Amino acid sequence: MRLFYLYCSLYFSIMSVHISANPGEIAPIVLMPGDPLRAKYVAENWLSELQLVSQTRNIFFYTGQYKGHRISVGASGMGCPSIGIYSYELYKEYNVDTIIRIGTAGSYHANVPLYQLINVEHAASESTFAKAAFEYEEDVLSYQGNAFDTIKQTAEGFDLSLLNGTIHSSDVFYSKHHGTPTFAQKHGALAVEMESFALFANARFLGKNAAALLTISDVIPTGEVISADARERSLKPMIELALESAILL
Repeated sequence: MRLFYLYCSLYFSIMSVHISANPGEIAPIVLMPGDPLRAKYVAENWLSELQLVSQTRNIFFYTGQYKGHRISVGASGMGCPSIGIYSYELYKEYNVDTIIRIGTAGSYHANVPLYQLINVEHAASESTFAKAAFEYEEDVLSYQGNAFDTIKQTAEGFDLSLLNGTIHSSDVFYSKHHGTPTFAQKHGALAVEMESFALFANARFLGKNAAALLTISDVIPTGEVISADARERSLKPMIELALESAILL
Protein backbone atom coordinates (compact mmCIF):
# COMPACT_ATOMS: atom_id res chain seq x y z
CA MET A 1 0.00 0.00 0.00
CA ARG A 2 2.86 2.36 0.82
CA LEU A 3 4.36 1.71 -2.61
CA PHE A 4 0.99 2.43 -4.21
CA TYR A 5 0.78 5.86 -2.55
CA LEU A 6 4.38 6.60 -3.55
CA TYR A 7 3.54 5.67 -7.14
CA CYS A 8 0.45 7.90 -7.12
CA SER A 9 2.39 10.86 -5.72
CA LEU A 10 5.04 10.51 -8.40
CA TYR A 11 2.44 10.08 -11.15
CA PHE A 12 0.50 13.19 -10.24
CA SER A 13 3.57 15.37 -9.59
CA ILE A 14 4.98 14.65 -13.07
CA MET A 15 2.37 15.78 -15.54
CA SER A 16 3.54 14.39 -18.85
CA VAL A 17 5.44 11.50 -20.32
CA HIS A 18 8.27 13.50 -21.90
CA ILE A 19 8.51 16.61 -19.70
CA SER A 20 9.25 16.18 -16.00
CA ALA A 21 8.47 19.70 -14.76
CA ASN A 22 6.11 19.93 -11.82
CA PRO A 23 2.75 21.70 -12.08
CA GLY A 24 3.22 25.45 -12.33
CA GLU A 25 6.93 25.29 -13.23
CA ILE A 26 6.38 26.13 -16.91
CA ALA A 27 5.21 29.63 -17.86
CA PRO A 28 2.15 30.29 -20.06
CA ILE A 29 4.49 31.46 -22.86
CA VAL A 30 7.25 29.17 -24.17
CA LEU A 31 10.00 29.92 -26.66
CA MET A 32 10.93 26.71 -28.44
CA PRO A 33 14.16 26.19 -30.39
CA GLY A 34 14.89 22.76 -31.79
CA ASP A 35 18.27 22.24 -30.11
CA PRO A 36 18.44 21.62 -26.34
CA LEU A 37 21.76 23.45 -26.17
CA ARG A 38 20.20 26.45 -27.91
CA ALA A 39 17.45 26.44 -25.28
CA LYS A 40 20.21 26.45 -22.64
CA TYR A 41 22.00 29.30 -24.44
CA VAL A 42 18.84 31.44 -24.61
CA ALA A 43 17.91 30.79 -21.00
CA GLU A 44 21.37 31.47 -19.58
CA ASN A 45 21.97 34.63 -21.59
CA TRP A 46 18.56 36.33 -21.48
CA LEU A 47 16.60 35.09 -18.49
CA SER A 48 17.11 35.91 -14.81
CA GLU A 49 15.99 33.94 -11.73
CA LEU A 50 16.58 30.88 -13.87
CA GLN A 51 15.36 27.38 -13.04
CA LEU A 52 16.03 24.18 -14.97
CA VAL A 53 12.60 22.53 -14.63
CA SER A 54 12.99 19.47 -16.87
CA GLN A 55 15.83 17.55 -18.50
CA THR A 56 14.17 14.26 -19.43
CA ARG A 57 16.01 12.71 -22.42
CA ASN A 58 18.38 15.73 -22.24
CA ILE A 59 15.62 17.96 -23.63
CA PHE A 60 16.07 21.03 -21.44
CA PHE A 61 13.26 23.28 -20.24
CA TYR A 62 14.01 26.45 -18.28
CA THR A 63 11.78 29.04 -16.65
CA GLY A 64 12.90 32.52 -15.68
CA GLN A 65 12.21 36.23 -15.90
CA TYR A 66 12.66 38.55 -18.88
CA LYS A 67 12.08 42.22 -18.06
CA GLY A 68 9.77 41.23 -15.23
CA HIS A 69 7.79 38.70 -17.24
CA ARG A 70 7.84 34.95 -16.60
CA ILE A 71 8.87 32.98 -19.69
CA SER A 72 9.95 29.41 -20.35
CA VAL A 73 12.38 28.15 -22.98
CA GLY A 74 12.49 24.52 -24.05
CA ALA A 75 13.64 22.40 -26.96
CA SER A 76 11.40 20.68 -29.48
CA GLY A 77 13.84 18.29 -31.11
CA MET A 78 13.79 17.89 -34.87
CA GLY A 79 10.83 17.20 -37.14
CA CYS A 80 7.05 17.15 -36.88
CA PRO A 81 6.82 14.05 -34.66
CA SER A 82 9.17 15.51 -32.06
CA ILE A 83 7.71 19.01 -31.81
CA GLY A 84 4.30 17.34 -32.03
CA ILE A 85 4.98 15.51 -28.77
CA TYR A 86 6.51 18.40 -26.80
CA SER A 87 4.14 21.13 -27.93
CA TYR A 88 1.06 18.94 -27.31
CA GLU A 89 2.18 18.14 -23.77
CA LEU A 90 2.97 21.79 -23.07
CA TYR A 91 -0.46 22.90 -24.27
CA LYS A 92 -2.44 20.04 -22.76
CA GLU A 93 -0.63 19.11 -19.55
CA TYR A 94 1.00 22.41 -18.55
CA ASN A 95 -1.70 24.86 -19.68
CA VAL A 96 0.71 26.75 -21.93
CA ASP A 97 -1.15 29.40 -23.93
CA THR A 98 1.47 30.38 -26.52
CA ILE A 99 4.46 28.70 -28.13
CA ILE A 100 6.82 30.66 -30.35
CA ARG A 101 9.13 28.39 -32.33
CA ILE A 102 12.56 30.01 -32.84
CA GLY A 103 14.64 28.15 -35.37
CA THR A 104 16.72 28.17 -38.52
CA ALA A 105 15.67 27.56 -42.10
CA GLY A 106 17.17 27.07 -45.54
CA SER A 107 16.25 29.70 -48.10
CA TYR A 108 14.89 28.55 -51.45
CA HIS A 109 15.71 31.92 -53.08
CA ALA A 110 18.92 33.84 -53.62
CA ASN A 111 17.11 37.06 -52.71
CA VAL A 112 16.14 35.66 -49.28
CA PRO A 113 19.65 35.97 -47.81
CA LEU A 114 21.54 34.70 -44.81
CA TYR A 115 20.34 36.14 -41.48
CA GLN A 116 16.94 37.13 -42.93
CA LEU A 117 14.13 36.78 -40.38
CA ILE A 118 10.90 35.07 -41.44
CA ASN A 119 7.61 35.33 -39.53
CA VAL A 120 5.74 32.22 -40.66
CA GLU A 121 2.25 32.97 -41.92
CA HIS A 122 1.61 29.52 -43.41
CA ALA A 123 3.41 26.18 -43.17
CA ALA A 124 3.02 23.87 -46.16
CA SER A 125 3.90 20.21 -45.73
CA GLU A 126 3.60 16.77 -47.28
CA SER A 127 3.59 15.39 -43.73
CA THR A 128 0.71 13.15 -42.65
CA PHE A 129 0.98 14.51 -39.08
CA ALA A 130 -2.15 16.67 -39.06
CA LYS A 131 -4.25 14.15 -40.94
CA ALA A 132 -3.21 11.21 -38.77
CA ALA A 133 -3.60 13.12 -35.51
CA PHE A 134 -6.65 15.30 -36.12
CA GLU A 135 -8.06 14.36 -39.55
CA TYR A 136 -7.04 17.73 -40.99
CA GLU A 137 -6.91 17.26 -44.74
CA GLU A 138 -5.11 20.51 -45.63
CA ASP A 139 -1.47 20.52 -46.62
CA VAL A 140 -1.14 24.17 -45.54
CA LEU A 141 -1.75 25.28 -41.95
CA SER A 142 -1.52 28.81 -40.60
CA TYR A 143 -0.23 30.40 -37.40
CA GLN A 144 -2.74 30.42 -34.55
CA GLY A 145 -3.70 33.35 -32.34
CA ASN A 146 -2.16 36.80 -32.10
CA ALA A 147 1.55 36.05 -31.73
CA PHE A 148 2.18 36.41 -35.48
CA ASP A 149 0.79 39.96 -35.52
CA THR A 150 2.63 40.86 -32.31
CA ILE A 151 5.94 39.70 -33.81
CA LYS A 152 5.24 41.70 -36.97
CA GLN A 153 4.45 44.89 -35.04
CA THR A 154 7.39 44.45 -32.68
CA ALA A 155 9.79 44.03 -35.61
CA GLU A 156 8.48 47.26 -37.12
CA GLY A 157 9.09 49.04 -33.82
CA PHE A 158 12.70 47.85 -33.75
CA ASP A 159 13.19 48.53 -37.48
CA LEU A 160 14.08 44.89 -38.17
CA SER A 161 13.85 43.36 -41.62
CA LEU A 162 11.13 40.71 -41.41
CA LEU A 163 9.51 38.68 -44.17
CA ASN A 164 6.00 37.37 -43.55
CA GLY A 165 5.08 34.40 -45.69
CA THR A 166 4.87 30.69 -46.37
CA ILE A 167 7.53 28.13 -45.50
CA HIS A 168 7.91 24.45 -46.33
CA SER A 169 7.88 22.08 -43.33
CA SER A 170 9.63 19.07 -44.79
CA ASP A 171 9.78 15.58 -43.32
CA VAL A 172 13.18 14.94 -44.93
CA PHE A 173 16.55 16.61 -44.53
CA TYR A 174 18.48 14.51 -47.06
CA SER A 175 17.05 13.70 -50.46
CA LYS A 176 18.11 12.67 -53.97
CA HIS A 177 16.38 15.81 -55.25
CA HIS A 178 18.22 19.10 -55.56
CA GLY A 179 16.92 22.66 -55.61
CA THR A 180 13.41 23.68 -54.70
CA PRO A 181 10.92 20.78 -54.61
CA THR A 182 7.82 21.03 -56.79
CA PHE A 183 5.65 21.01 -53.66
CA ALA A 184 7.45 24.05 -52.26
CA GLN A 185 7.24 25.87 -55.60
CA LYS A 186 3.50 25.18 -55.76
CA HIS A 187 2.97 26.92 -52.42
CA GLY A 188 5.43 29.76 -52.95
CA ALA A 189 7.58 28.73 -50.01
CA LEU A 190 10.33 31.15 -49.00
CA ALA A 191 12.36 28.56 -47.13
CA VAL A 192 12.39 25.09 -45.64
CA GLU A 193 12.41 23.81 -42.06
CA MET A 194 10.87 20.79 -40.33
CA GLU A 195 8.59 21.71 -37.41
CA SER A 196 6.11 24.57 -37.85
CA PHE A 197 3.36 22.51 -39.53
CA ALA A 198 2.95 20.19 -36.52
CA LEU A 199 3.08 23.07 -34.05
CA PHE A 200 0.29 24.87 -35.91
CA ALA A 201 -1.76 21.66 -36.08
CA ASN A 202 -1.56 21.08 -32.32
CA ALA A 203 -2.40 24.70 -31.55
CA ARG A 204 -5.40 24.64 -33.87
CA PHE A 205 -6.75 21.42 -32.37
CA LEU A 206 -6.30 22.57 -28.77
CA GLY A 207 -7.38 26.18 -29.30
CA LYS A 208 -3.97 27.60 -28.41
CA ASN A 209 -1.60 30.22 -29.85
CA ALA A 210 1.39 29.36 -32.05
CA ALA A 211 3.92 31.30 -34.09
CA ALA A 212 7.20 30.47 -35.79
CA LEU A 213 10.08 32.91 -36.16
CA LEU A 214 12.99 31.71 -38.28
CA THR A 215 16.49 32.86 -39.22
CA ILE A 216 17.91 31.92 -42.61
CA SER A 217 21.03 29.87 -41.88
CA ASP A 218 21.76 28.68 -45.42
CA VAL A 219 20.80 29.68 -48.95
CA ILE A 220 20.19 26.56 -51.00
CA PRO A 221 20.64 28.02 -54.53
CA THR A 222 24.01 29.65 -53.72
CA GLY A 223 25.35 27.22 -51.14
CA GLU A 224 25.97 29.99 -48.59
CA VAL A 225 25.95 28.86 -44.97
CA ILE A 226 26.35 30.65 -41.64
CA SER A 227 29.56 29.36 -40.06
CA ALA A 228 29.41 27.42 -36.80
CA ASP A 229 31.28 30.25 -35.05
CA ALA A 230 28.81 32.88 -36.23
CA ARG A 231 25.64 30.86 -35.70
CA GLU A 232 24.92 31.76 -32.07
CA ARG A 233 25.71 35.45 -32.61
CA SER A 234 23.60 35.55 -35.78
CA LEU A 235 20.53 34.25 -33.96
CA LYS A 236 20.50 37.13 -31.46
CA PRO A 237 18.02 39.33 -33.43
CA MET A 238 15.55 36.43 -33.68
CA ILE A 239 15.86 35.56 -29.99
CA GLU A 240 15.42 39.16 -28.84
CA LEU A 241 12.50 39.75 -31.22
CA ALA A 242 10.78 36.64 -29.85
CA LEU A 243 11.37 37.72 -26.25
CA GLU A 244 10.21 41.29 -26.83
CA SER A 245 7.09 39.95 -28.57
CA ALA A 246 6.44 37.41 -25.81
CA ILE A 247 6.22 40.03 -23.07
CA LEU A 248 3.49 41.83 -25.05
CA LEU A 249 1.25 38.77 -25.30
